[in-house]
This record gives sequence, structure tokens and C-alpha cells, in this order.
Amino acid sequence: MERRQPWLGPNTGLDLVRATEAAAIAAARLMGRGEIEEADRAAAQAMAAALNKLELDGRLVMGEEVRAMATTPLPGGTRIGTGDGPPADLVVDPVDGRRQLAQGRAGAVSFAAVTNRGALWAPNPAAYMEKIIVGPEVAPYLVPECLDAPAGWTLALVARATRRTVRDLVVFVLDRPRHEHLIAEIRAAGARVMLADDGDIYGALLAAMPNTNVDILMGIGGAQEGVLAACAIKSLGGSMLARLAPQSVAEREAVTRAGLDTKRILTCDDIVSSNQIFFVATGITDSTLLRGVRLAGDRAETNSLILRCETRTRRLIFAEHLLTA
Repeated sequence: MERRQPWLGPNTGLDLVRATEAAAIAAARLMGRGEIEEADRAAAQAMAAALNKLELDGRLVMGEEVRAMATTPLPGGTRIGTGDGPPADLVVDPVDGRRQLAQGRAGAVSFAAVTNRGALWAPNPAAYMEKIIVGPEVAPYLVPECLDAPAGWTLALVARATRRTVRDLVVFVLDRPRHEHLIAEIRAAGARVMLADDGDIYGALLAAMPNTNVDILMGIGGAQEGVLAACAIKSLGGSMLARLAPQSVAEREAVTRAGLDTKRILTCDDIVSSNQIFFVATGITDSTLLRGVRLAGDRAETNSLILRCETRTRRLIFAEHLLTA
């Protein structure tokens, strides 16, 4: 009997991107219709069907059940793939930027990441996580103290690392009431703020990739999205600080019962311990990073990104799909 290789093959990213392409096409059909849950569910169903075809012995370490969806085809613990390939852990987000998608606005993207079995930290049942994310140029200077320091102190550090002034910096922050004080601090320090209705992972990529006009992401977002972001940031050579941040009494009690430490500051290596990472993304609506899905009769065009951590390879793919009934 032939033994399965314990590592991911070089074409795993090309296989995985089919799942985000399927999710993006399904979601794009509901773009701008105001149907947040329906679009998310359609994307999740399409992604689940594509994931089942992968030659992996995979498992989904975190699922969409942390959201308000009553049911999802992608709950945590789901077996992924045919079972014939290497053992692997996955984390996915069929639609990052659900509000943008429902409103027909820019920045909705489908994401997925895969790595070795046991390499992904899964903070179930946590729903929220505090994060600071920067790109490779600033990565050597980001220290754990930044997560507790005033925003101005961290922004001064970023400015020194990039040989710029604080007023030149752009900070990505989710537009939430919980960030009112953070936004005031950033503005008081003199930096500029890019507010987003949604799109936690998208914001992480903007902060870590070159030529995006975003220098840093700050604030509290999804825990599942944080795990996905760590896979991308590590693959890009950036840096991330994270800490669980329960937003309700019920969530805090659930996190405490699970034995999770809400004071521990984590880095990318704590969240994903392997260098065998493939991170993929497909645009649903147009954005700075990726073009959105184009639909025309029985054909669809997609634009996707594939990151491979081991080789620091970054691939952009434009694909045309023949749609079947």
C-alpha cells in the first residue's frame, strides 16, 4: 500500500483556488441585492462542493457557526477533500465583506487557507480578536508592547520604520462603535484613517502588501478572520500581533470554559506554526487588490491571488469559467 505524503504539494494552491472561485461566482450573482445571509449561504454551499473534490485528508478548524447563520455547510470540524491526499488543516471565509457585497460596493472577497494538520491554532468558541498588522518593512520593529500602547506610540514606530511622518500614514479600521476611542487616538496622533464597513481579512492584506496606500491595520475583528489573516501575513513576510477580545459576557464565559487565555499576545507563528501554507483569494466585487467577478451568459471571469509561504511566491490569476446549469 502506497503511503500518502505528509506534506502539501506545490500545486495545492491551484487546487484550493477553485473553491474561492466557486464561492465568488455564486456570491456575485446576488451582488447588490441586499440579501446578506442568502449571498453568504450561496457562497458557502458552492465552496463546500468545491472543497469536497480536493485530494486532501482535510479538516476545517473553524467554521461559520460563529456568525448568526442558523446552519452552514461549513461548520468547524467538517472533513474536507476526498480523504486520499495529505492530512491538512483549513480555514475559510466564503465572503469577507458581506455588507459590501449586499450593497454592491467594492471590497468583497472570498478567502481560504490550508496548511499541515495540527499547524493551525483554532480558538473555538472565540468570535473576536484584537489585531495589529503591518507589512514586511515594519515587521522587524513590531513588538508585543504595541498591543497595549497608545495608538500614537505604535504609529510613531511605523513612521520611523518607513522613514516617514505619522501624518503620512493610513490606518485601516473597521467602522464599529467599539473603535470610537481608537479612531480618536489615531486622528489625534495625526494619521489618516481608512474606515471600512466590513472586510477584516481584506484590510489585513492591504496593510501587508506593497503599493496599497495602507500602512497598518488596527482594532478588533473576527477570530476566524484573524486566523486566515495570519496565514496571509506570514506568507507575505509581514507581522501580526493578536489577542482574543470577547465582546459579550456570553462569549467571555464560553472562552473561559474552553481554557483560552484572553491576555496572551500571539504572533503569526503562534497562530500557524508551519511554513507550508497556501493562502488564496478571489475577488467578488472590485477592490484595490482584485477585480470582481464578471458574469456574461454562460461564462464568468474571475481574478484570484495565490500565496505560497515556503517560497514567498505570489501569483495573480485571471480565469474564464464555462458555467453549467
